[in-house]
Amino acid sequence: MPLTFLAGVRVLDLSQYVPGPYAGLMLADLGADVVKVEPPGGDPARTLGPLDADGVAPLWKLMNAGKTIVTLDLKAPAAAQRFAELVACADALIESYRPGVMERLGFGHARLRELNPRLVHAALSGYGQTGPWRLRTGHDINYMALAGGLAVSGTAERPTIAAPPTADFASGLQTALAVCGALIGRGRTGTGAYLDLSLAETVLAWQSTTLTATLRPGIAPARAANLLNGGAACYQIYRAADDRFVTLGAIEEKFWQNFCSTVGRPEWLARQWEAMPQTALIADLAALFAMKTAAEWERVLGPVDCCFGVIVEPAEVADHPQIAARGMVARHAGADPRVEALFQAQADGAQPSPRPAPRMSDALAVLARWS
Repeated sequence: MPLTFLAGVRVLDLSQYVPGPYAGLMLADLGADVVKVEPPGGDPARTLGPLDADGVAPLWKLMNAGKTIVTLDLKAPAAAQRFAELVACADALIESYRPGVMERLGFGHARLRELNPRLVHAALSGYGQTGPWRLRTGHDINYMALAGGLAVSGTAERPTIAAPPTADFASGLQTALAVCGALIGRGRTGTGAYLDLSLAETVLAWQSTTLTATLRPGIAPARAANLLNGGAACYQIYRAADDRFVTLGAIEEKFWQNFCSTVGRPEWLARQWEAMPQTALIADLAALFAMKTAAEWERVLGPVDCCFGVIVEPAEVADHPQIAARGMVARHAGADPRVEALFQAQADGAQPSPRPAPRMSDALAVLARWS
């Protein structure tokens, strides 16, 4: 069942690659009419990574499903005029250019507001529209580095690169949330908003507890062994006898007690909060988990209230009983099959609908529909 919360909302998506397009994807999932405006040659994501038989990368298809795609060269006067007409009809615009590019194209925020005072303009850039780094280039790893994401990831030996890219997807969600909030605000005030969003600050937004900890006495160094990064036996990844990996997240004492009781190790109960890193206790649990396959451990611990789970490989995710029961993925068959994770919410008990493929159109057809 398609979601219709944003039915009637018209969104222009000028963004490329993942962050902005993912924001547009979320808005389309909520029922908005999203029109992706691409330059001649298209979004570079069309050719990023392996290509389908039609020469288009599945990444682009996945990030732009459910959208209408039009091509406009905003440097050409006629196309710029057509885009101005689209802006006048739109409710929101998402763009991910570096600061100053929209001005050079003739569509700085002042011009956009002149064309449409009710427009919600979301400008998503790497480091924001102001500050000494405003024009600096970057990708996910750089944004994570600046805003604290890498300083606390991994172990004491070295940070760990996250996958999929954290800042890319988090900023898409943040942008979609900000646009929705601004549209609600517009309903009260009658005027739009200019949203200055940054990929790096999206990572920063998750660091409040980490930054606060730096002010407290006795703080451990960044990435020092702790409860959540591999320093504890009760919150750990272990290798099973078949070289599959399993997870144990028995942080609460009741879960740890259930685990120790089930595996017949009551002597471990009092060791849950030994000093970290709990090298000896982790080795003891590793030896235990190495005695059975992952499937065998699932049969033993799966029914137990102890926060246990086997690491599911990507090829298995869509068929996992829990994932399948919830209807949160859609399969696309054919010569270039793909599996698409749908909008992760059920509305009034209805599972999300599969997204339609991106559909090519032209600006005149969109204007006819929007007018």
